[in-house]
Amino acid sequence: MKTSTATPPPAADRIHHPELRTLVHSARFHAGRRPDRAAVLCEGRTLSYGALHRGSNRIAHALRAAGLGEGDRVAYLGKESEHYYEILFGCAKSGTVLVPVNWRLTAPEVSHILQDSGARLLFLEEEFAPVVDALRGTPPETVVALAGADGCAEWTAGHSEAEPESGAGPDTPVAQLYTSGTTGLPKGVVLAHRSFFAIRDALAGEGLDWIDWRTGDIALIGIPGFHVGGLWWATQSFNAGTTVVAMRAFAARTAVDLIRDLGVTTACVVPAMLRMMLTEPGVDAQDFTTLRKIVYGGSPVSEALLEQSLAVLDCEFAQIYGLTETGNTAVCLPPADHVPGGPRMRAAGRPYPGVRGKVIDAEGRELPPGEVGEVCLATPARMVEYWGLPGKTAETLVDGWIHTGDAGCIDEDGYVFIRDRIKDTVLVAGENVYPAEVENVLESHPGVAEAVVVGAPDERWGEYVHAFVVPVPGQEPTPRDLHTHLVPRLASFKLPARYEFVDSVPRNPSGKILRRELRDRFWDGFDRKVN
Repeated sequence: MKTSTATPPPAADRIHHPELRTLVHSARFHAGRRPDRAAVLCEGRTLSYGALHRGSNRIAHALRAAGLGEGDRVAYLGKESEHYYEILFGCAKSGTVLVPVNWRLTAPEVSHILQDSGARLLFLEEEFAPVVDALRGTPPETVVALAGADGCAEWTAGHSEAEPESGAGPDTPVAQLYTSGTTGLPKGVVLAHRSFFAIRDALAGEGLDWIDWRTGDIALIGIPGFHVGGLWWATQSFNAGTTVVAMRAFAARTAVDLIRDLGVTTACVVPAMLRMMLTEPGVDAQDFTTLRKIVYGGSPVSEALLEQSLAVLDCEFAQIYGLTETGNTAVCLPPADHVPGGPRMRAAGRPYPGVRGKVIDAEGRELPPGEVGEVCLATPARMVEYWGLPGKTAETLVDGWIHTGDAGCIDEDGYVFIRDRIKDTVLVAGENVYPAEVENVLESHPGVAEAVVVGAPDERWGEYVHAFVVPVPGQEPTPRDLHTHLVPRLASFKLPARYEFVDSVPRNPSGKILRRELRDRFWDGFDRKVN
């Protein structure tokens, strides 16, 4: 092994700047300390910390000149680039809240996010202009076109490079990320600056290197920045003053080449990305000699994939578990527990210092170790609220506890095991797919009387979307008909991989669909119903 899971690195080699409490502080600190250090590498371009600071200052001044201020929402529709992070810091410095939009969504889905957030300005990459042209309702009052490698330089021209005054504190909202719910309508999760600092401080305070940053680190982001995992991973690198390698969109061959050619030391991925990299033709251990740690989440890793990854990548692995609502990771399976065949490989991990976990029954009573119920987490990184949804906020955030909607248990040693999903979420390559959303669109087809969607295990993607369809007599659609109907209305990862036409779906005496009965037959032989 290149590194040892038994002996942590010297404390002097680990980076932690406890004085930094907001993203505003981080940008200023590293620009002053190491202005020429690369902050972002993207498609052959380098953005230094000094340039990131100056560019985000201009964006902040331009936002204020456009009449935006404290608490106003600013949307971003585009892929990963150095400009995305300039905009992130520009929003932080201006007091506005960044709303990154999943670029894989369709026009109706994008429209909901823009309308719900009340975004007054949209940064838009040219590639996605047709999506905005097809929006339902009016787009934000200001649309700033991003011009390739120049980003929004033309829009910010003439604005000051001096840092604007900012009253941002740890509890000031800085980002609003959308996550779907069981109703099918995405909810805006409001995160404050503290969401991107709390876990860092907890680990450093206990001297733990579960997830750590070291001098000279170069961090690859496999998870897109519209996901909390991608945004969180990038901010951890920025807070440490190390370098982010931004991929426009994940591609296995490109990721392998970047790791090898740029000397990437750490990466954040979902297991499906690991599998794709390892199965690329011609890939071998020589492509990963600089890697020291892989952080992964979104779904568990199979023992077969772990064994292959350990053999080829020859580095440490840390699994993270959490939700957008918990500010990303709240639970971690440390490198030392990544032992094939080990008793803890089936665990999500254990809560970080300062994070508490409990399991409750349907009446809200805490259950003893080993008993399965709903997993709840109390973390200082938790969300502020669901934007504009006080009722939903009160359901999920109760007395400081985030109710995850995941069924699981906690053992005597405090390790969290996830067994199933109370809210029926399907997890496709780390992407949450909520059945109600897919079912609503399926049932808008004239040949569909009823549809029920469940998740089934898939070796490549973790799970796939399986749709049970009750057709309208005499108007029976084909799978191709349904696929054609769904493509313009749903992101590609939400599309059913298989359709099963049935005469009816099972219901209980009160008429409620027995979704679990449909789902369980796919999971026979599995000891947990997540993959």
